[in-house]
Amino acid sequence: MANVKFFSGKSLPVEMHKTRMVQKLNLLPVEQRKEAMLNAGCNTFLLQNRDVFLDMLTDSGTNAMSDQQMAAMMLADDSYAGSQTFVRLQEACTHMFGTKFLLPTHQGRACENILAQAYVREGSVVPMNFHFTTTKAHITRMGGTVEEILIDEGLNINSTHPFKGNIDLAKLEDLVARVGADNIPFVRIEAGTNLIGGQPVSLQNFREVSAFCRNKGIRFVIDASLLCDNLYFIKTREEACKDMELVDITRELGSLADIIYFSARKLGCARGGAIVTNSRAIYEELRDFVPLFEGFLTYGGMSVREMEILAVGLYESLDLDFIMQAPLFIQAFSEELQAKGVPVVNPSGGLGCHVDASAFLPHLDQTQYIAGALAAAFYVASGVRGMERGTMSEQREPDGSERFAQMELLRLALPKRVFSLSQIQYAADRLAWLYENRSLIGGLRYVEEPKIMRFFFGRLEPVGDWMEKLTAAFRRDFGDSL
Repeated sequence: MANVKFFSGKSLPVEMHKTRMVQKLNLLPVEQRKEAMLNAGCNTFLLQNRDVFLDMLTDSGTNAMSDQQMAAMMLADDSYAGSQTFVRLQEACTHMFGTKFLLPTHQGRACENILAQAYVREGSVVPMNFHFTTTKAHITRMGGTVEEILIDEGLNINSTHPFKGNIDLAKLEDLVARVGADNIPFVRIEAGTNLIGGQPVSLQNFREVSAFCRNKGIRFVIDASLLCDNLYFIKTREEACKDMELVDITRELGSLADIIYFSARKLGCARGGAIVTNSRAIYEELRDFVPLFEGFLTYGGMSVREMEILAVGLYESLDLDFIMQAPLFIQAFSEELQAKGVPVVNPSGGLGCHVDASAFLPHLDQTQYIAGALAAAFYVASGVRGMERGTMSEQREPDGSERFAQMELLRLALPKRVFSLSQIQYAADRLAWLYENRSLIGGLRYVEEPKIMRFFFGRLEPVGDWMEKLTAAFRRDFGDSL
């Protein structure tokens, strides 16, 4: 790992790459940002990208590709059967995870669909460290339920535990004793946890959960979509792993899990997904779903160019200089905010900087969609698009009542190799201003609410005229600045 120190004593992450292509950005005046947010139904997903200055909505499909990935596209073999592109991708997966079998899909949620179709039945219970929106939706659609058995520190925003994504083994054992191993199609670990601040899982926890599952005869599944950041934290926070090579860690994960799946929109900086396994029986159980839902077994809904990009991306994911940049930038972002008094999740995790919306807006309650309101207000103040990770991202209970999230977070994702430190400092400065004016921010209410994935498509409106007041305060303090 590159260890670059400043003579001045400053601690700043240094990019171990250079930029050779740029994309022009546009920063609207605050009045136009307010109108754009209202036109988008106060939902950052519905903003037009032309109206966004810095897009921190997600790291899914928004990461920058390397020169080697761009070059690899020219090697693509678009043969329907016997494609050498498939062979190269399979070799990359085998190199990374030590697995024998590959099932390509068009993205990560397609993998979740296949696993749910194959294994989840009415009454099934799926334990996991924490749910992801699409994962839970696929399981509940098939009649199953999700049980979150995260360690208690995972939901403590200010806990200093280095691996807040770990499964609590005692909770897992109690759950299996209560519902029975036969009713558990698989145990899932998300590495790391998306909805609670990108918090990582330790290699030791993977080992313990794997041993437990094998003793009980339960499949063990790893969602490796966010694995790059998790690898960095295993390497730097877990004392027993500091001298391990990244490939040794990933291959051990391949040996511990029955199934690994991932979204290539995150892992590999491509667009696609895959399921890998060492079990021929599992491979054959899942294989028929690929041509049924995705495409032929050699491409699974991906373009061959994307498969070539993914193959290179998997090799690059084993380069510590590559994977360290995002976690270090997230840490720098979080430290800058904390120095300005803005409440964030500690310790900083992967994927992005996570602002504690409940502490930011203590005058709002969860019925007013705290994190969604903060996301809307932050766009008005800055032109930066973040993502609500709170009650809006939950689905209602079967009786129609609101399911309140265990955390209300504004996620400011940092796609790999995309933003500069000056842009991060800009975002931190505007968020600090917003924190000083937080009393102006009001709540939201739904005016159009889809039954499924409402945070993608739903439209809301401000409760009262707080957006007008916020816009006026911006003009008062920033003058003619954008």
